[in-house]
Amino acid sequence: MTAAASQMPHQHNGLGIAYRVAAMACMACLSAIVKWTGQRGIPVFEIILFRNLFAFVPLGLYIWHTTGFSVLRTQRPLGHLTRSAIGIFGMTCGFSAVQHLPLTSATAFNFASPLFMTALSALILHEHVGRHRWGAVIVGFVGVLIMVHPEPGHMNVLGVSLAMGSAVGAAGAMVAVRQIAATEKGATIVFYFTAAGTALGVVGSAFHWVTPDLTTFGLLVLGGLIGGVGQLLLTEALRVAPVGVVAPFDYIQLIWATGLGFLIWGELPQAATLAGALVVAASGIYILHRELRRFRPAVQPNPT
Repeated sequence: MTAAASQMPHQHNGLGIAYRVAAMACMACLSAIVKWTGQRGIPVFEIILFRNLFAFVPLGLYIWHTTGFSVLRTQRPLGHLTRSAIGIFGMTCGFSAVQHLPLTSATAFNFASPLFMTALSALILHEHVGRHRWGAVIVGFVGVLIMVHPEPGHMNVLGVSLAMGSAVGAAGAMVAVRQIAATEKGATIVFYFTAAGTALGVVGSAFHWVTPDLTTFGLLVLGGLIGGVGQLLLTEALRVAPVGVVAPFDYIQLIWATGLGFLIWGELPQAATLAGALVVAASGIYILHRELRRFRPAVQPNPT
């Protein structure tokens, strides 16, 4: 390996981190828009329609300028259908959860996704999960319990159930992506998921449509554009930097969500929510560390 080649990952780590931090800002802004438009009476399927339909604008420009539209050819149509169905389930739960929970709490519960992904990888993909990662999963779920407040009269059952459904859906979608990633490019997977979300939004909105006022319409369109840009930033972050470098910055979304929740709704995160989120985040980072270690080539000891 040349000196230039060995330095290349380091030259792009900062850019990858910047992409990831910006993506988390986009996702937090999208959640705030979903919550605000939902409070204005817009049904969740209508929000999903706008989120996916207008995401085609940045996604189409990205495909046009990078891979070209030939990337949409696929060898795994059923795989895309499965991934999209699971992902849309998670999106529906997530968009509904922010209507019933403070923005910070709804965001914090999403951090449980790596825990569910580890368990689903063992059950579905039959991957070996060692005691270290299972231990991290158990500790992570303790953090979830801290956030849940499982005391009588203190638990928002509907909101928590929806948030956990969102985390399970996100984890299942990632497992489904791993099953088709060998033959399908990232842009292909994102395109067909966005198309499926648009189709679901059209069908759902046909049964319950609320015509938004001009301000709400503008925010719905903005949510779609921001959501599409956020997805592309996530893709670009992984393209220019290793996953182990950028993935820990996903937890910055909690900071963005806390700030937006306070500025817009005057929400202050509870101490239990922050404490539980820290436990879950630490567990997720440890799982990522163990996952990357499995694929790190062994270093042979120097005989001298």
